[in-house]
Order: sequence, then structure tokens, then C-alpha cells
Amino acid sequence: MRSREKALLAALRLPKQRRFEVEESLDELGRLAESAGAEVVARLTQERKSPSSALYFGPGKVEEMRALSKREGADLMISDDPLSPIQERNLVGSLGVRVIDRTALILDIFAQRARTMEGKLQVELAQLSYLLPRLVGQWKHLERLGGGIGTRGPGEMQIESDRRIIRNRIRKISEELERVRVHRRLLRDRRKASGLPVVALVGYTNAGKTTLLNRLTGSSRAAADQLFVTLDPTARLVSLPPHASFVLTDTVGFIKKLPHQLVAAFKATLEELAEADVLVHVVDAGHPALDEQMAAVEGLLAELEVTDRPLIVAFNKVDRLDSEAELRTLLERFNGVAISALTGEGTEALLARLDEAFRPRTQRITLRIPYQDGPALAMCYERGRVLTRADEPEGIRLEVELPRRLVPRVARYRE
Repeated sequence: MRSREKALLAALRLPKQRRFEVEESLDELGRLAESAGAEVVARLTQERKSPSSALYFGPGKVEEMRALSKREGADLMISDDPLSPIQERNLVGSLGVRVIDRTALILDIFAQRARTMEGKLQVELAQLSYLLPRLVGQWKHLERLGGGIGTRGPGEMQIESDRRIIRNRIRKISEELERVRVHRRLLRDRRKASGLPVVALVGYTNAGKTTLLNRLTGSSRAAADQLFVTLDPTARLVSLPPHASFVLTDTVGFIKKLPHQLVAAFKATLEELAEADVLVHVVDAGHPALDEQMAAVEGLLAELEVTDRPLIVAFNKVDRLDSEAELRTLLERFNGVAISALTGEGTEALLARLDEAFRPRTQRITLRIPYQDGPALAMCYERGRVLTRADEPEGIRLEVELPRRLVPRVARYRE
């Protein structure tokens, strides 16, 4: 069995950054490292006016890292901030251990967690986009040879060959993902034709989105107290009378400093948000960095241009909170709803808020459906919200809220 890598974490604090923000980001980096299978043995920060162009950190701090890595037996240094290919290569030479940044770490976790073919393609695309500018660093033997006459040419040709291979692979993956996007579009069109509203769960990683989906749909998607358990999106029907039925989609968790390669690679997945009628922002109510996490999610929603639709803030994990006053303050600040996806507490209130959000796209009508038209009756129950029912001699009299696009199907039975 392969032994766990021992990781040293490092971050730079610039003048505009608050100390606690850097420490919280390092805490999160530690959880990411553990999620990837590493053991965190040490961490340090440095305050500088600006990053060093050669090493990102100052030379004195790099020497301190080197001594600390040796003392703690670290074989990996993880920077909380993005490193340029040159900085990464120089740090490897100075520290004598492998060096990666937060982006590479997140990509590694995604590579471990992707299960579907689409997920694997998306992760590979992001990894190749990240690797392409770093190819020179993969050819350290050229540096040892000095890059002189008779050595430089073949090496450069090899690098160009690798670049060509990677670019061709990126093009092929992009074409395959475009086919995935077309397929997803067809599925979304089918959902639209059904008349059911679509609700998308969004939120910071490990906020409890998958647990909530399982609670509302009765499914058994993998959920755990880890970062990025869900990569592959899913859609499930929620039918819990007397509430309106809807399609619920789960999406990949957001995170601060989310690599732009991932945002681009997961475009097909994130397009699900653009087609949602309502967004439910699931928040870990007890997390100490709650405001920063919410801001990160809101920032990405703005980047994806989906801030124009109804959004309900669901403060999850309230079963872990000690202070009711703290929860009341949160609910008032964000007009939120308190839930526990684990115990089911508050889900009725959440469903009621969703009913309210659906109303502008629904129509309340009164119908008298003949007993022999079972399909029309079933549609009212499955895709609408039945408010009253009376079984009369001439048929079944219903007062029902239906999606407006379905009303023409039963218009002949209107009273």
C-alpha cells in the first residue's frame, strides 16, 4: 500500500489581505490536502508587499521551508496561491521536494472523484490546460546538459511534440464535451416539455447539497463529510404532495479560488444552472467562514450570469448549532430558511418557499375531469399541486395549480 505523502502548506499574506482570511484559506487547503490523501505536517505564512517573481516567496522564507520540510520529513509543498511555471520549477530546485499549488491539488481531487465518462473528460481537459504551459519544467535533463549545441534542438522538438499531442487531445475532448452539451440540451428540452419546474442546488463544497437531494427524493447518492464528493450532476423528480412536483438537480460544489480551468471544463455541467427556474443556495450554517463561502458562491453565480432568477438561501446543518439567536440573525439577514438535510428538520418550510417561487409560472384553475380520463387526473397530481378534490357524479372536481404550459392539455375540462 502506498504511504501517504507528507505535505507542507504555505501562503503569502499581501497588504490588502486580513490575517484571519489567510489562516482560514490555509485551513481549507489542509482539508483539501487530506481529501487528496496527504498528511499535513507543517504550515507557514509570509507577509510581503508583493510576490517574488522567481520564487513567489522570499528567499529567506524558502530557506525556512527547506529546513522545515527536512525536519518534518515533508515530500510535498503545497502553495495556497497560484504559482507560475517558473516559480514552481525554482521552488522545486530550492526545496528539493515536489511543489504544487491549490489549483493542481483541486484538479487531483477531481481526478480521484470523477466517476462518469463526462466527469473524467472534464477533469482531463482541465488538467491538460493546466499542464500545457508547464511542459518545459518536465524536461529538467535539458538544464543539466546545459542546452548547448547538440542538446538544445532535440529537446525543444520533444517539447513541441508533446505540446502538439496535448493540444490535439484538448481539441478531441472539447469536441466530445460539445456532444455532451448537445445531449444535455435535449434532456433539458424534454424536462421543459414535461412542464415541471427545475430547481438547482448550489453551494460551497461540503455544504450538504447531496444529503438534501437524498432527503427530498429518497435517492442514495454518495454523501460524506469531505470536500468535492459530488462531481457528476444528477437530476431527480421530487413529488411530495401537497407540494408542487419539480425536478431537482445537484451540482458540483463551489470553492474560493476555484481554478478557471475547472470553470471552463465544467461548462456543460454548470449550464444546468442557466436552465433552472429556481436556485437553492445551500449553506453550512455553522461554518466559521460562512460569509466568505457565501460570497464565493455568489461571485461564481454572477460569473455564470444566473443571478436573475429566484434564489432561496437554505441554512443547513442547524442540528449542529448551539445558538438559536445566531440562527435567527442569519435568517433575518438573508431571508433564509433553516433546515437539517440529515434529520429532515425544516424541509417542509423549504418546500413551502419553493411553492411560492413557482407561483408566477403556474396557474390556478378549477377542472371537472371525467372518471374515464385517468391520464388527465394523473397529470394534475404528478405535475401540479392539487388544492381541493370532490368526487361528483359527473366527474372529479379539482382545484389545481398547474404549470402554465400544461393548462391547454386540460382546458376542455375547465369550469
